[in-house]
Amino acid sequence: MAEGALDVVRTVRTEPQQSRTQPTSTGAVLQRRGWTGLRLRIGFDRGTLLLEGPPRHECLSDLPGVRWDHRVACHRAPATFYTRIIARLHALGVPFDDDVLALHAGCSIASVPDLRPYQAAAIDAWTLAGRRGIVVLPTGSGKTHVAMSAIAALGASTLCLVPTRILLDQWQRALRRWLGIEIGCYGDGLRVAGPVTVATFESAWRHMHELGNRYELLVVDEAHHFGSGARDEVLEMSTAAYRLGLTATPQQGRAAANLVDLIGPLVFELGIADLAGTFLADFELVDLHLDLTREEREAYEAARRTFLTAHRHYRELAPGASWNDFLRWAARTPQGRAAVRAWHEARSVLSLTRAKREVLGSLLRRHRDSRVLVFTAGKEAAYRIAREHLIMPITADIGRRERDEMMTAFREGRIRALVSARVLNEGFDVPSAEVGIIVGGALGEREHVQRVGRLLRPAEGKRAVVYELVTRDTVEVPQARRRKRGLLRARQV
Repeated sequence: MAEGALDVVRTVRTEPQQSRTQPTSTGAVLQRRGWTGLRLRIGFDRGTLLLEGPPRHECLSDLPGVRWDHRVACHRAPATFYTRIIARLHALGVPFDDDVLALHAGCSIASVPDLRPYQAAAIDAWTLAGRRGIVVLPTGSGKTHVAMSAIAALGASTLCLVPTRILLDQWQRALRRWLGIEIGCYGDGLRVAGPVTVATFESAWRHMHELGNRYELLVVDEAHHFGSGARDEVLEMSTAAYRLGLTATPQQGRAAANLVDLIGPLVFELGIADLAGTFLADFELVDLHLDLTREEREAYEAARRTFLTAHRHYRELAPGASWNDFLRWAARTPQGRAAVRAWHEARSVLSLTRAKREVLGSLLRRHRDSRVLVFTAGKEAAYRIAREHLIMPITADIGRRERDEMMTAFREGRIRALVSARVLNEGFDVPSAEVGIIVGGALGEREHVQRVGRLLRPAEGKRAVVYELVTRDTVEVPQARRRKRGLLRARQV
């Protein structure tokens, strides 16, 4: 990664791309603004652009994203501003030497899957937006096919970013199958670049200094992971002129505004209700409200009291503070650390109560002839369920070969149930799943929509059912209510 290279430029946030360039090339304007006689060389340096020319020329700071870097006595900008800077220089008539790009050759595509009407409409909307933007489609609706169509249409070198090793493997296989070419891979111990390369977010973050100027198209799966600051530099370090973001759960607020700069605007959106029963399986949601035992209730209430006492005290000190602000404060005080421990204890009590274990066993027996996915909030609960009910766990600890064997057995019906903490939330292709049981509910609306979406991949005559186990008179009740509202919004998009 470009350690320190982005420090002087990361604070830059400017207006959306379409309004950045103010074309003019008259000699009078150039002279007035100090551009006459200026010649530049632009190069790529560890995920940033270096603009070499007259030292600390004031006009260069007028270019999009450009700041003076005193460490190297040169102007610098994040690589993502490449096309905007070039467009501005062309419009101004400023001569420059462009040594930025070292592109892979484009790719000749053998075939791509036929698109459903809504997938074709998504590609059309993205194309009309200048091939920069975010497409929102429900889990299981074929977002990967949309990406393959974009790659084929451009025939350009492409870098695809995915959040997990599981998705890395799935994207490689799908791209290799449909595009008919060898696919590069960064992640899961591999580091091989090609005309089309798939990389995990983590590997891209570590190696974007060598990948950032080699691809014309940047595809970002599960794009909602970006926009809030964490790892945004992965996208800032790419020169790609064309960008396609894919997600089932778009960002909101400031994060969404940041993604306009990093990827592009939201250009196409469909919800679950638009496709359920036609292109997605129809489904039914069932909430089961359960009670704590007396011992569980006492442990839960004691932990909640300890947590709430400290949390309310902090909110009085800092009324507008966020949860992360509270955690930072808590780490510095004995009372705060005790509160955080109590918060985890309360969650642990709710993660797999006696009633949840009994109801889970009953549901597994009821659906013994169906393929069932069980979701928990943590690995400990997943492994306990696996032991008690003799079903296979899927966690991030399991290697690719064993994971692939289990998924193949599940698709073929040799394994009837799987239990997972969070591995199945994003992108796992399990079209044969018919029943979902959400045991651990300490998750937000986004992950809930993704979990339900795991059950909605279409199959002939399929109607999915999703059970959520909710403990009465606990924080799970309002959390479940919020998640259901989020799912209803997704259905009504």
